[in-house]
Amino acid sequence: MAEKLLRVALKEDRAPQESSSPVESHELCLAQQLEMDASLLPVYHLEPEHVDVIRAFVSSPEKDEERKLKFLTSIAVLFRAAKYNSLCQGLDLFCQRYKLAENIKVLLEEDPRDQLHTAVWRSAMFAMTEMSFVEAVLEGKEIGLLQACFSGIFLLPPKEEMQDLKPFLYFTTMKGMDTMLVALVLNSPTSRVNEKMQSIFQMLLTFTTSERASVRERAVGRMRVLSFLLANYSSLKADPNEERHASRAEMQMPIIGQLLGHLLLLLSFKEEETGHLALDALCLLFQFKYQQHCATLTEENTQLQGDWETETTSLRTSPSATHIIESFAEYLQPSERSDIVRVFIEAMTDSSTFDKEAARNVLDVVRGNPDLWLVDVPKITSCIHKTLGCIKSVPARQSVESLMVSMADKCPQEVVTTLLQVAPGGDSTALALWEAMFSVPQTVRNILKELLSQLWDLKSRLFCTHLEDYCLVRLAMLASRDLGDRAFAATYLDFRFLKEERPAMLSLVLRAIMTLSERDEMARKMKVILPDLMRVLLFGYKAATTKALLVFRTIMAQLERREASHIAVQMTEFLLPLLDDELSQLRESSISLFRDLMMMAVGNDKREMKNVVRLGLLPLFFRLSDQTQSVAKLKQDRRRAQEFLIQSLSYLKDAQASLREAAVRFIALQTLAEDREPSIRSLVAQTVIIILSSSREQPRPRWTLRALCCR
Repeated sequence: MAEKLLRVALKEDRAPQESSSPVESHELCLAQQLEMDASLLPVYHLEPEHVDVIRAFVSSPEKDEERKLKFLTSIAVLFRAAKYNSLCQGLDLFCQRYKLAENIKVLLEEDPRDQLHTAVWRSAMFAMTEMSFVEAVLEGKEIGLLQACFSGIFLLPPKEEMQDLKPFLYFTTMKGMDTMLVALVLNSPTSRVNEKMQSIFQMLLTFTTSERASVRERAVGRMRVLSFLLANYSSLKADPNEERHASRAEMQMPIIGQLLGHLLLLLSFKEEETGHLALDALCLLFQFKYQQHCATLTEENTQLQGDWETETTSLRTSPSATHIIESFAEYLQPSERSDIVRVFIEAMTDSSTFDKEAARNVLDVVRGNPDLWLVDVPKITSCIHKTLGCIKSVPARQSVESLMVSMADKCPQEVVTTLLQVAPGGDSTALALWEAMFSVPQTVRNILKELLSQLWDLKSRLFCTHLEDYCLVRLAMLASRDLGDRAFAATYLDFRFLKEERPAMLSLVLRAIMTLSERDEMARKMKVILPDLMRVLLFGYKAATTKALLVFRTIMAQLERREASHIAVQMTEFLLPLLDDELSQLRESSISLFRDLMMMAVGNDKREMKNVVRLGLLPLFFRLSDQTQSVAKLKQDRRRAQEFLIQSLSYLKDAQASLREAAVRFIALQTLAEDREPSIRSLVAQTVIIILSSSREQPRPRWTLRALCCR
């Protein structure tokens, strides 16, 4: 009827040949009369004063607090009288003509939000409650009105900070909001209940991430009310015009997974009322999901039904997120479980107010049962890719990356397909995820196998160029085929991808090689790449260089000493510039490899190795005082350093001019005597004294090259 009245009010054209029934003619007549005179409303003769108050308020520019309250009260009284006396005819058009919903929204938005001194909010929500009983009056306007209510009341200061706050006013205002929410849901047609609750929950969720405890508490309190309504909807009185109630099986809400995820995270706020309210809501939602699940069981399986009250008691006894999520798991739909996982991934971002440790604990549960939780691989993969760039915390990144690895182990094809689809070529976040997957032996083999098939046709792209993708394809060929030593070497030499000076590609390829080389058999085959590994050091890419050093060390450990001798000498020369690198990890890797390589020289290579090692003595000596813990393996106390300084004087008489020059540069410390750092000036003075006192007598060196490099 509302639609027909509205069409008449808007004077839509009616086809000349269209005939009208007696009922339609009556409605047409009523609508035309209401356009001219609201006193013709059927309910007018019961509440004429309130109709006049509404009309006067809308048309008057003066809207003080007293007039606002009378206006809102008149709306509530008018609609309540119409409902109880079945005189709702024409109210929808009346609301349209005088824009009642719009006027209420304006009042809510204009009311001060720093204090709660008046009953305007409470009266507005009571008016909305009564209006919800009349079909189509609030249709299309609920969201705007609710958003105004939530923003105004939730964002009020905490109760203890509001001056002269009357507890009864605060209590009745919050109670009025709860009553309004229940009425909006129960007075909706059965076909729209899911949609209505979904919309309200969605709005409430936006307030649960607030940094203010009072905002979270107020939002979660309303979520608890709606959770109770959801758990008991089938037994509550719905719209009397509806033929039947919605069954629990029909109450499908796509937002339930997000809702559960946020409530589980809110449990961590145990010092607030928020945590207790969240637990109540979770228990009510558990009741709903449990009973919904039981409703789908066949008669043969009815004996499998447990007691949900016993289950919820268990939840309250041990209210941890991990325990609750395990209890919910079997009663959730796959999409709901995936949404919960996504919520916990997003909780890891730096901007999130939720407890990161609690989120990591839940993700540990997810990784422990991937077949149950990691079902919607594309959705979760896309979420990880979207979120990882906003996570700087190392433990949080590791947790999310580990989840990606678990998913890749379970469904490598879906992971590879999705990541290639959602990430543009060369995307830094995607490269970090590929590297995480390339760090696990079994995972890297599965992923490389999938990449081999999906990158081969050039329709997908991982890097910025097809050339870089082709390098990864060749590595995948080497890893996925059971090649002998000669076939492996021939395949690599056919396209030496490590010669390509592409930093992103090199870093990722070397990460995969590092993992693949953990198998001794594969490491022995990889000796063919050693010359190109040495050239990688010349490119100057620190990430790639660090990985190349680790790979080189692993491969060399698999070679016979005679086979490794000459390669060791060559590599030692490449290492000299890296002993003083600014990156501590690179210094540690280079010094560690330097020590190993000098032990590998045999025969004629020993003399050449000795000459190269001498060139590394100075940087090694200075690194004895390295302040970085990762280089502390070579750190000695100052007494031993002084002894080594005395020993270094012998190099002033060395046969090699280059070594004598290095010794002179080292000893000529007088230029630092005026250094601005007192500690440096003191050290220079001590060094000069040592040099002068040692000029008369040079003791036999007590340090050997081997001792230096092995410490």
